Amino acid sequence: MSDLLRAPAETKYAEELDWLESVDDGPKPFSWRLSPKMVRLFILGSERSDGLDREIPQKWFGDRSLVERAVVTLASDRGLLLIGDPGTGKSWLAELLSAAICRSSTLVVQGTAGTTEDHIKYSWNVSMVIAKGQSRESMIPSPIMTAMETGAIGRFEELTRSTSDVQDALISILSEKYISVPELDSDSIVFAKPGFSVIATANSRDRGVNDLSSALKRRFNFVRIPVVTNRKSEAEIVRFRTEELLRRHQIDLDVPPTLLDVLLQSFADLRASAAAAGSDDEKLESALSSAEQIGVLEDAILHSNFFGERELTARALASSLVGSLARREPEDLAILNKYLHGVVEPRSKEKGGSWPEFLEGGRDAIATLS
Repeated sequence: MSDLLRAPAETKYAEELDWLESVDDGPKPFSWRLSPKMVRLFILGSERSDGLDREIPQKWFGDRSLVERAVVTLASDRGLLLIGDPGTGKSWLAELLSAAICRSSTLVVQGTAGTTEDHIKYSWNVSMVIAKGQSRESMIPSPIMTAMETGAIGRFEELTRSTSDVQDALISILSEKYISVPELDSDSIVFAKPGFSVIATANSRDRGVNDLSSALKRRFNFVRIPVVTNRKSEAEIVRFRTEELLRRHQIDLDVPPTLLDVLLQSFADLRASAAAAGSDDEKLESALSSAEQIGVLEDAILHSNFFGERELTARALASSLVGSLARREPEDLAILNKYLHGVVEPRSKEKGGSWPEFLEGGRDAIATLS
C-alpha cells in the first residue's frame, strides 16, 4: 500500500475489514462480506456498547440514519443515489460502502458529457475482433457489467452530467438486471448475480444539466447528504483528513487548535454571507464545503512545511484561503476583501489572538492577486 498514491478503501483498511469479517456473526444479504450492522460500524466507527475487542475508527462523519438508509437500500434490489452539494463526502461514502459490502470499490464509471453507453455496458478489443471475430474473449466489459457478473457494487459518479441516452441505458440495467449482447450468437446475455447494485452520486448544483427522468428516479432510493455545519462534526472531518495527509507525506507538524477554530469560523462566516446574498454575483463560486476546508488547510500545511518555518501560521492559512477560494476575478476577490474588512478586522481588534495575523495574511494575498 505504501507505493500507491491513494489506496482504495478495501486496501487501506484491509486488516480492519478482515478482522470485522472474522467476528461478524450477523445475517448477511446475498454475497455480502459483512452484515449490515458491521457495514455501519465500519463506516461510523465502534462504540463501547458494541462490545468489540478493538476500536474501529470513524471514517465518515454524518447522520447515522443516512448510512443506515443507504445500507438498507443496497440490501434491496434498488439502486442508491447519493445527492448533495460538492464536497459533502458522497463519493467517500460510496467507496466505504462498496469496500465493506464486496471489498471492491473501484468498479467506477465517471459521468461526463462524453460518457457513452459503452462505458456502462461493453466495448470491443478491435485487434482481437479482427483476428478472431466477436466473442466473449474479445469483449471489454464495463465496470458496471463486471459488477453484475461478480455480484458486486458498481459505482456511477456524477450521474446528472451524463446524457439522457446513457441514463436510459442504466434504466434497463437497474430494471432487468441483465445486459444483452446482440453481436454474439451464443452466451449473448449477461445476467446480474445476487449482490449486484449501483451506487450513483449527483451534485445538487448540477440540477438542470441533464435532469434525471422519472423512470430512472423510480429505480433509485435517494439519500440527500447535507453540508456539514455542526462545528464539532466539521472539526472532526477536517482533523481526520488532515492527519491522513500528514501521515502520507511523513510531515511532523502540529495544527494548533486556535488555527483550526479560525478556519472553521471563517467558513461559517462566508457561508452566512452567501446565504444572505441577493444574487450569485455576491456569493463566492466555491461551495464552501468541508472538502474545501480540508483543501485550504492542506495547502497551508504543505506550504509551511516546504517554504515556511515548518510550523503552521495564521498568515499561511489566510493566504491559502484566499488562493483557494478566489476563483473568479475580480468578483471573488471583492467578496473576500469585503469579508476581511467587514468581519475579520473588527474581530481582530476585539479578540486578538490569531486573527490580526490572519487579517494581515489575507490582505497581502488579495493584494498579490489583484
